[in-house]
Amino acid sequence: MHNWLVIFAKEPKIGAVKSRLARGIGAVEAARFYRNETTRLIRRVGNDPRWQTILAVTPDTVAGQSGNWWPVSVPRIPQGAGDLGQRMGRVFERLPPGPVVIVGSDIPQVTRRHIAQGFCALGRNDVVFGPASDGGYYLVGQRRRPRTLSLFDNVRWSTGHTLDDTLKNLPSDKTVGFLETLSDVDRVEDLQACKSIPRQRY
Repeated sequence: MHNWLVIFAKEPKIGAVKSRLARGIGAVEAARFYRNETTRLIRRVGNDPRWQTILAVTPDTVAGQSGNWWPVSVPRIPQGAGDLGQRMGRVFERLPPGPVVIVGSDIPQVTRRHIAQGFCALGRNDVVFGPASDGGYYLVGQRRRPRTLSLFDNVRWSTGHTLDDTLKNLPSDKTVGFLETLSDVDRVEDLQACKSIPRQRY
């Protein structure tokens, strides 16, 4: 039984990613930032023997493309239709047995240490979150034993309520663990702050 790490990624198409950041630095630079950060994340965490890494991509058509923007060593699956919650819920439901951790693809501070801590937390809890400073989360995981939980009903995505809304869906008899809070890069100010933080490889 594997630990499953799933990296959620969008096709880094100009105008289709990091729209809030693009308003400050332009669509071309925002797409370049997203593409580069996704690639760096895959290289940091994608080849660790402690887990099996999968790239869940959107649009679905890029799942079957072997080259393009991302390392070819990581298998790809389509995210499918629906909002972010529906797409993440589908991944939790359909992967083979074992704990699953889903992580966003554009958080520069995420390292193998965070992924390992996520799986470790699932040894003691049913669910784990890596909170983001904007009220969302960069990581969510489920033990999926004895069953997969439905976590994403009525969640207000990309708002300061995202994590709180998700927690409201957690049954009262289930336990939850939290990792350290990290910052997403959605604005020019976030990008400037990110550049002041030394990059870590592990």
